[in-house]
Amino acid sequence: MIDQTNTETRNSWKNMGLVSSFLIVLSFPLYLIINHFPAGDEASVLYGQPYFTKGESCIECHRVEYDLWHGSDHELAMAHATEESVLGDFNDASFEYNGEMHRFFKRNERFFVYTNGPDGKMDEFEIKYTFGVRPLQQYLVGFEGGRLQCLPLTWDSDKNEWYHMADTVYRDENIDHTNWLYWTNQAQNWNGMCADCHSTNLLKAYDFKADTFHTSWSDINVNCEACHGPGSEHLKWAKLPEMARLADESFGLMVQTCDLDNRIYVDRCARCHARRAVFSDFPIYTSDLLDYMSPTLLIEPFYFPDGQILEEDYVYASFTQSKMYMTDIKCNDCHDVHSLKLVEEVLTANDLCLQCHRADIYDTYNHHFHKKAGEEGTALIAGNKSYAVGEGALCINCHMPGRYYMGVDFRRDHSLRIPRPDLSITTTSPNACNDCHSENTAEWAVDYINKWYGLSRRPHFGNVFAAARHGDTSSIKGLVKIALDELFPVIVRATAIYELEKFNNSLGRQTVISSLSDPESIIRHQAVQSYIPESTEEMISLLTPLLNDPVKAVRMQAAFRMSSIPVAQMDSSILREFYESLTEYREVMEYTGEFSASRHNLGVVYHNLGMHEKAEENLLAAIRIDDEFYPSMANLAIVYNQQGKNDEAEKLLRKMLVDFPEQYDAHYSLGLLLAEKGDYGGSLESLLIAAELMPEHARVWYNQAMLYQYFGEDEKYLEALNKALSLEPRNLEYIYALAEYYYHMEDFQKVKDIANKMIEYHPDDPIGRQLLQNVSDMKK
Repeated sequence: MIDQTNTETRNSWKNMGLVSSFLIVLSFPLYLIINHFPAGDEASVLYGQPYFTKGESCIECHRVEYDLWHGSDHELAMAHATEESVLGDFNDASFEYNGEMHRFFKRNERFFVYTNGPDGKMDEFEIKYTFGVRPLQQYLVGFEGGRLQCLPLTWDSDKNEWYHMADTVYRDENIDHTNWLYWTNQAQNWNGMCADCHSTNLLKAYDFKADTFHTSWSDINVNCEACHGPGSEHLKWAKLPEMARLADESFGLMVQTCDLDNRIYVDRCARCHARRAVFSDFPIYTSDLLDYMSPTLLIEPFYFPDGQILEEDYVYASFTQSKMYMTDIKCNDCHDVHSLKLVEEVLTANDLCLQCHRADIYDTYNHHFHKKAGEEGTALIAGNKSYAVGEGALCINCHMPGRYYMGVDFRRDHSLRIPRPDLSITTTSPNACNDCHSENTAEWAVDYINKWYGLSRRPHFGNVFAAARHGDTSSIKGLVKIALDELFPVIVRATAIYELEKFNNSLGRQTVISSLSDPESIIRHQAVQSYIPESTEEMISLLTPLLNDPVKAVRMQAAFRMSSIPVAQMDSSILREFYESLTEYREVMEYTGEFSASRHNLGVVYHNLGMHEKAEENLLAAIRIDDEFYPSMANLAIVYNQQGKNDEAEKLLRKMLVDFPEQYDAHYSLGLLLAEKGDYGGSLESLLIAAELMPEHARVWYNQAMLYQYFGEDEKYLEALNKALSLEPRNLEYIYALAEYYYHMEDFQKVKDIANKMIEYHPDDPIGRQLLQNVSDMKK
């Protein structure tokens, strides 16, 4: 965010409080060439590296594992469109959507769809690949530039019928062909959105300058080497006589997958089973998860305040906040790693949990207070849902409630939590009790919990996060406690640091600063993002060591934050590390330059470096990719201003106000720009609107006060300035403005009182003492 307190530019409209960086950090392929392994003997000869041999080379020795994997979701993750792989009805089937008839048909053993194209007009397209298998199957269509796009017309594998994804996922949005979410646009692009988790040795090969893809894979699906790494050395090891084999607990495999602690094991799976931002094609060697990706924290709009899933989560952030994870449970304790099925699917449905939990305690009526299957009773009817007798006694229905995604895909929450209807009252988070008993209130559920289990409840971070999300300053102490308490899951602690950024509070700021040196990389990474500097010197002092952090995500973010500092203010001894880490950041953004957020981030970096033409180029590219990406419009207006293109900046901001009326910052930005252009009446009009819409934004009131001073309206000037001071009572700039007013009014007693406040609040700044001396001189 552009520093609003920089005294050198504080009178410029450029100091508007607009979003300047988005955490979609990805990586440029050339940077990690040494970490990737080619496919085939030719590559092995060229590079002398292990190479991918394809999954079929494993079958001879690993038939049992192959048979388990065969038919799994991993095997069927992606396939060429054939009679065997395509589940959907392409026998001249039709489907009506939006008043238009879409058709599915075959021609010469190839599959086609007649639907809306890139221009919104109906046309026919060939299906190249299937994507997934159950409970839904999607279809990929090829376009120029190496792009594969995901068709919104989707096959429900359970009901054996077509449905349109927009009917279930984007119900409240008008998705036409100009929208980023439309199926031929970037949001539904396979190469960047989906590919790396559905194929083996996926090399995206995005050409940043040409905006094209040359994506390739070793195996089209998730095969053996997706988890075990390139197999060439393992095959060599296996061909040796048993006595000639070197002692190697990984048997020549590049990735160890056995005898791992749960953290390393879960991190192996998190490569795909996490909502995350990736930095590169997947590198085989990573000592830390954040060398490759940045996991999404438990933040809006992805999670409820208590950490339950809201948007698609893919398991990692849910599981790593769970008690199971904290007690060393890992993925393969419940899931067979080859078939992906549960390891216990016999006897009763609770057997999976009873591997560890005692049946005589937990699989009893006195624990769950519900009838088991086969016992006499009646089904629960709630709305249009029916729950059979016995479902209430299943562990997963109370401890792993779920949500539907992509319309028909029910996914369970892996945070494995105790039902807390009391949190539904205090945080609006859902609870398992009312998921079934939806016609009853949370208070009703709380009464039963109290009756069955007593009144005592453990404190939960959800209450603190809910308060923080509403800007409640009473949450600060709770956030600090969570952030510093190592008994909390790491992802919860990192989320607390994220929430602290909302509060310009000394206790929270010191907590963030101390977290810059935390042993956990995800906490250091978030601390760098949440850190609010008090001065350039402080930022340089605190962030410079992180330019050499062993973890890529941390050093890149440190370089990005420091890019806002003029290079001339940095000591020459740190410039090499700064430029190296900033180059990493730039390469990461170029790796996914097909995303508007990455282009936006590049625009911010180039803006910080004073390279305005490059900044303009990338911000325009972000808007071209997504014409509703308003942060780039706002920052582009800044760049236009710095290039002297104030008319273009004004035009852009006025368009923002029409297209995005909820973006209140644009009123403030327009007000500052108009003041710079000399239109003080128009500026005041915009700032009045901004103050009404953003009453807690102190600088809006301050700049409004400056305009009232210009117009000679002293009473309104004092009212606006005092409002700014009520919001930021220690702000030296605001205090000085008030002192200056009373100085010109020759009310020296008030000036003296204000000067003493300056000294109290800012003892190291000489301005308060200088003001006292001036008052003393005036009285002589």
